[in-house]
Amino acid sequence: MTEMTKSGPDMTVLVTGASGRTGSRVAAAAQAAGLTVRAASRATGFDWADRSTWAAALRGADAAYLMHPADIGHPSAAGAIGALAGEAVAHGVRHLVLLSGRGEDQARPAEEAVEASGADWTVVRAAWFAQNFSEGPLVEGLRQGELVFPAGEVAEPFIDVRDIADVVVAALTAGDRYASRTLELTGPRPLSFREALAEISKAAGRDFAYIPVSAREYGEALTGFGIPPEEAAVLIEIFETLLDGRNSHVTADVREVLGREPRDFADFVAEAAAAGTWGV
Repeated sequence: MTEMTKSGPDMTVLVTGASGRTGSRVAAAAQAAGLTVRAASRATGFDWADRSTWAAALRGADAAYLMHPADIGHPSAAGAIGALAGEAVAHGVRHLVLLSGRGEDQARPAEEAVEASGADWTVVRAAWFAQNFSEGPLVEGLRQGELVFPAGEVAEPFIDVRDIADVVVAALTAGDRYASRTLELTGPRPLSFREALAEISKAAGRDFAYIPVSAREYGEALTGFGIPPEEAAVLIEIFETLLDGRNSHVTADVREVLGREPRDFADFVAEAAAAGTWGV
């Protein structure tokens, strides 16, 4: 067995963003698959902004899941990802899996940085997370009964982050089967944000209002919440291009990799509502 095809207890995988929405699920799925997980987050001493923390995290790892803390299309992402990928290869890491954004043109520099690293690579371009409705910055608004967002009536095939994690682990443990591959992960059906809120309202037993705004109006609101203007400008550009309908169709990549259909948005909603996620 070569290092490239190590699996189970013989494989050590570094998981960046290990306390976040995708990283925590990747870590759990990797552990369930018998991999040795090295969780990388600020809580464990790893910092994307401090390169002196990288070597200790990478040393002895066979593979790595890369999730940049800023949006993958942020101008700072490609340089940081390229630098970490290069250091990973120098430490003997054989396979890199990068979380990217589906349909996000601004993400290509970061993807290209991983592709040029010299490691086996797999790019996972994910649709909008179902869990964005239950975790993260949108949840406080939902708890107040509304979602203000610049998506218009565009449909999105929301993906459960557990499916992303399962695909990442499958890519890492399948040898070179998914090396040099870009996988586009979606849920099984497209829904508009208004339709998604309707399903959440029904399951939670309370009404949620969807208030569509322009990307520029949304960016102005973000700066009002303390987001630096330069970061808000990046997000405005991304929203203006990403939420134009280009991602409304579903793909078969989850089924190809996992041999099953992706989890349905309704299943996510039922579980989150039962857990009291959107309670008053």
